Amino acid sequence: MARGIDLSDLRARQFLASDFELFDLIIGMDRDNIADIEALRPPGMGTPVRLLTDFSPHIGKDHIPDPYYTGDFEGAFYLIETATKGLHDHLTS
Repeated sequence: MARGIDLSDLRARQFLASDFELFDLIIGMDRDNIADIEALRPPGMGTPVRLLTDFSPHIGKDHIPDPYYTGDFEGAFYLIETATKGLHDHLTS
């Protein structure tokens, strides 16, 4: 439980077209994610799809670099943490 965050109940899965019906907002980590998600959008579904970094413009990036390729897990965590705080503020304001 690094940094006090328990992820033990979380499991990754592929995005499904039916997710447009299940969720009010869909978040992608980079523009490729967004394009892949949009390719699955059913006709007539208006669910917004946004980049996570849209909620933290001061971090100066338009994506979260994949730490699997960069090796910078701490940097990716910082960007995610900063953007999710901005997302929380956006949703609760």
